[in-house]
Amino acid sequence: MTLRGIKPKAVEKRLKALFYGPAGVGKTMTAIQFPKPYLIDTEKGAENAQYVAALENAGGVYFHTTDPDDLIREITALLSEKHNYQTVVIDPLTVIYDRLIERGIEEKGEEFGRYKVVSDRAIKHLLALLTRLDMNVIITSHAKARWVRTRDAQGRDTATQDGITFDCYPKLDYLFDLAFEVSRRGQDLVGIVRKTRLDAFPLGEVFPFNYQEIATRYGREILERDSMPVELVSAEALSTLRDMLKVRTDAEEIMDKMRKRAGAETDEELPADLVATALAYYGGQKQ
Repeated sequence: MTLRGIKPKAVEKRLKALFYGPAGVGKTMTAIQFPKPYLIDTEKGAENAQYVAALENAGGVYFHTTDPDDLIREITALLSEKHNYQTVVIDPLTVIYDRLIERGIEEKGEEFGRYKVVSDRAIKHLLALLTRLDMNVIITSHAKARWVRTRDAQGRDTATQDGITFDCYPKLDYLFDLAFEVSRRGQDLVGIVRKTRLDAFPLGEVFPFNYQEIATRYGREILERDSMPVELVSAEALSTLRDMLKVRTDAEEIMDKMRKRAGAETDEELPADLVATALAYYGGQKQ
């Protein structure tokens, strides 16, 4: 078998960042200072005058929902339609995740954590869409105490509070190159780097938390470039592909591989160009 490894190349990646901290600390105000924000507000906090003015100043708009399905539809539209927005802010995602937990309990019950099947599937779907989205992505979250297990002098297990963490889907930070704990130190708003894959944001560093500082470190030209939509497959092309694959015993395996390659949860989220390639390939094969 021929080895298929290639030399890695650096890619200019859109910002994907998590902001978490106490209520009212300044997470939302900082997020909507990013270029041309599309604020998806789950708490109606953005109706306050200061947020309205900040959104208008940044060339942004506001959309309110607490419905997980509604949120996924909006993100899908931002992914696939041409628009002028450069940053999407979900503020906070905690509300959506709590709704998903409630839905999971209604459908599966709480026993053995069965509800997590429903909530985790939906949140993974959302995160997959956000990964594909050619926009800056900022998710804010409520905060909660972080507890660590230790042993006391008598060898007994105990739990000790060790700062705070985000109050949301436990694996939420896997999506992000950056996660910031936001806090106030006197009159100053600061960010503490709690997760990083970028040299410009060393782990544990405390820095002034504002758009200008982040843009200088991350690259203003990356943050402020226009977004490019992803053309999703048409109903006609998808129907043609399904009909073409009906005669194959590995039809579902083929579709599953395509979904995984595209980071799509459903067939309807497949990119048009990927389906066009599949149509050309399988259409040219002898059955």
